[in-house]
Amino acid sequence: MKKTAVIIADAHYLTRVGMRQILGEMPNCELVGEAASEPQLLVKLKSVHADVVVLDYNQPGHFSTETVEKIRQSSPQAKLLIISGDQDKKTIYQVLESGVNSFLSKHCGEKEILDAVEATANNEKFYCTNVLNHLLEKSFPREADCSPTPLSAREIEIVRLVASGLIAKEIAGKLHLSTHTVYTHRKNIMKKLKLGTTSELVLFAVNEGLV
Repeated sequence: MKKTAVIIADAHYLTRVGMRQILGEMPNCELVGEAASEPQLLVKLKSVHADVVVLDYNQPGHFSTETVEKIRQSSPQAKLLIISGDQDKKTIYQVLESGVNSFLSKHCGEKEILDAVEATANNEKFYCTNVLNHLLEKSFPREADCSPTPLSAREIEIVRLVASGLIAKEIAGKLHLSTHTVYTHRKNIMKKLKLGTTSELVLFAVNEGLV
């Protein structure tokens, strides 16, 4: 079984050590590099294949929001998991809209980090509660609409579980479905609701009182 190749990009040595230890708990992950600055990261991305880059962009003189775009250009196949202490909503929105896969705050615990790495490797979205709160505070105007939801009972159940932070594999286990079936349901849900991202689906769930 192919392992997920991960690069840690963080200016702080202790953070990198901590992430190294956490990744060691995942037998399907392989740490292929570390970087303490953007130049180091870009050189590393040229020399190794990375499936996931764990990045804190909020480190002036080391990493920035522009680092995200440079990773995209250098290694378009790499998925991005942001783990940052940034509290500035403007830059958080900017980074989320740049297409990163997942976003955690540095207050998150080991299990949440492990779940985020797994979800990111599977090309899923994963946001911690702090980041979701920022998203929910952002203005998404909606016209009043009393029409019934176009979703089936099963689809509503899946929306609730997605909004609760579960990844496809966990939803499949909970509902006794295959992971493929869950992915199909999610695809149909997004199409019916005309949504493009998981964060928009979570907002839908909140606005409709599903969570």
